[in-house]
Amino acid sequence: MKGVMRLSKRGTMVERLATRLGHSARAEAIFADAVESDGVTVVPVAKARWGFGAGGGSGRGLPLRRRAAGKGGGGGGGIVVSPVGFIEIHDGHGRFRAIRDPMLTVPLLLGGGLILAWTVGRLARSLRGAAG
Repeated sequence: MKGVMRLSKRGTMVERLATRLGHSARAEAIFADAVESDGVTVVPVAKARWGFGAGGGSGRGLPLRRRAAGKGGGGGGGIVVSPVGFIEIHDGHGRFRAIRDPMLTVPLLLGGGLILAWTVGRLARSLRGAAG
């Protein structure tokens, strides 16, 4: 395979990383065990995001190190699982209920405030120019 470093017969570094991370992003990481109380069943739901990267190399190394033959390698990855809501099951009917993250509303409020301040400023300048 040209351009992809092969480290073993089991596959490329990228393939091995993807396989390892794929095992972590299974349904059990997204849907937790159901909890039942007073005739209501609740199933926690999460969102999983995962990514990975790998490097490579070749060449002779830096010109100052003539002994260096060059080579390379490296890689890594990770997974983030965060709660998004729960499924509530009552009397045979299910309903998804989202969990709102208050920290996501802060940038929206700040952005809306800045747009409002800019609009009011433009309107005030416009009215002053029309009156003068």
